[in-house]
Amino acid sequence: MSEPVLQLKGITRVYKQGEEALSVLADADFALFPGQSVALVAPSGTGKSTLLHIAGLLERPDGGEVFINGVATTRLSDDSRTALRRNAIGFVYQFHHLLPEFSAIENIMLPQMIAGLSRRKAEVRALELLDYLGLAARAKHRPAELSGGEQQRVAIARAVANAPGLLLADEPTGNLDPHTADHVFASLETLVQATGLATLVATHSQALAAQMTRRVTLDDGRVREME
Repeated sequence: MSEPVLQLKGITRVYKQGEEALSVLADADFALFPGQSVALVAPSGTGKSTLLHIAGLLERPDGGEVFINGVATTRLSDDSRTALRRNAIGFVYQFHHLLPEFSAIENIMLPQMIAGLSRRKAEVRALELLDYLGLAARAKHRPAELSGGEQQRVAIARAVANAPGLLLADEPTGNLDPHTADHVFASLETLVQATGLATLVATHSQALAAQMTRRVTLDDGRVREME
């Protein structure tokens, strides 16, 4: 088997609440490989978002190590973590967070141009992604002119615009009706299969989770495989 894109080893995270310490993650281990789509299914308050934030280098653990493409990250400088996050990791959230003053294609071009790609190359890549997700005809539309499902598909395209190996999604269909959620999820799965993207998706939807390569949950601060 190939090397994991994401590996968590012995991750612990404790939050202080006044005089009390709340242990959210306790010696958590997890590995995610290219081409896998893994559903993280657990009740609210069990640490799903914390796990995603630590995996995405948005938060440092109190103990353990996070490996991205084999690189140990917890002791890297903030600048190095930011560069790795920008180049190797894509994020999709429950709310699309598209920039309202820019068109769909411009929203997808921006992260590429920030990473140093020319405007022309960024535009070509953005249009390819929109076409792939069935949104080429909506390229010039601003977010307010798009449906909720279309906005979220643009957000997915933006997340993968810089060709990351890892995609992290926090309730990406939580704001959508079941039919639209299925459409958005199908678009995401198409990208995973076509690009070998490794995807970790926090979701409450058992129907969506059942369609993914693996399902895991959080149990007393540890990651556990589900049947």
